[in-house]
Amino acid sequence: MRVHIAADHAAYDLKEFLAKELSSAGYDVVDHGAHSYDATDDYPTFVLPCAEAVAADPESRGIVLGGSGNGEQIAANKVRGVRAGLAYNTMTARLAREHNDARIVALGGRMQSLSDALEMVTVFLETPFSGDPRHARRVAMLEQYEAQHTR
Repeated sequence: MRVHIAADHAAYDLKEFLAKELSSAGYDVVDHGAHSYDATDDYPTFVLPCAEAVAADPESRGIVLGGSGNGEQIAANKVRGVRAGLAYNTMTARLAREHNDARIVALGGRMQSLSDALEMVTVFLETPFSGDPRHARRVAMLEQYEAQHTR
């Protein structure tokens, strides 16, 4: 599976760790930056291209990282065709996939240990969408809204 990943300075170390671990596990990791630590960088610079790449590659997934993950989730969700969920434990990571068919997971680089973050990301990547009719109906409602409300 191709996995697009992006982070700002607040999660640069986490991105580097996750990219290495996921590559070692056999994932095709595409790093959208930051490519070096810069305390003044801005997350949209990296997150938006990452989300666009996920939107353009339906079989891929994405990981966006920042201090809390909130801004990164918001930015990713601005890209048409992307559903990004904020995960703060393995249950929220799993439910983002099972119930919401999220294509991107957002995590805060300052919110958990490296090992906990890897566990959440792994659960997200390995969990399929349930396809349960109630969840599929809700995802379809979001897709319909998005299609009808574009500029």
